[in-house]
Amino acid sequence: MTWTAGAGLEGKGVVVTGAGGGIGSAVARAFAEAGARVCAVDVKEDALAELTPTLAGGPHRYEAVDLRDLSTHDRLLRRTAEELGELRVLANLAAVLIRRNDVDEVTEEDWDFQHDVNLKAAFFLNRAAARIMREQGRGGRLINFSSQGWWTGGFGGSVVYSATKGGIVSMCRGLARTYAKDAITVNSVSPGAVDTSMMRGGLTEEQLQASIAMIPLGYMAEPGDLAGTVVFLASDHARYITGATINVSGGWLMY
Repeated sequence: MTWTAGAGLEGKGVVVTGAGGGIGSAVARAFAEAGARVCAVDVKEDALAELTPTLAGGPHRYEAVDLRDLSTHDRLLRRTAEELGELRVLANLAAVLIRRNDVDEVTEEDWDFQHDVNLKAAFFLNRAAARIMREQGRGGRLINFSSQGWWTGGFGGSVVYSATKGGIVSMCRGLARTYAKDAITVNSVSPGAVDTSMMRGGLTEEQLQASIAMIPLGYMAEPGDLAGTVVFLASDHARYITGATINVSGGWLMY
């Protein structure tokens, strides 16, 4: 094994969902720097069109897709495998958060929207990616994003969001058992407070500072602080890690 940060990723196809966001774009850039060929996916086409030309190496591509439409998954992933040479990694970061400070204000639409994007789409996208990886016969990596809310139940009116992220952790464990015989590893990344529009949205400055005060390192992560963990999990260095939830929270939670 070559001891480089992205060992095994050179020339391999990687799909990054949520690539139009702060963490997703940082992850896409990190994969490109590691020599992978990136398909950036988001509902925000303008963000993808701006990001993709800035990625190192290549070739790279992007697709603006609403992942709630399950019929798009197989086509998206197969086009990526065909155009980039192989589908090696799915890094699924796509998620939405609707804060309701009073749980009695949560609507059925709030529940459905967050579960449809964060959990339902994640399951079917992972399954579709695993099918292609099985066909290729060379293993693969499925990496999904959870949240510290999977453990804490969430702060700042994020009960429903946290429920979806608890589902991600359990889903990854189940898929890890399912696909282990195919050399497909399945893991989740659990960030704490990251300086993104999602983290800041719906919080007062007082609430935000209270959250930061609980972090032993004393500050919110930058999006790039999450990218190294994702690239590591996708690399050959992590080939014996599956079913894990990687805590990247600055010590906010310790497990």
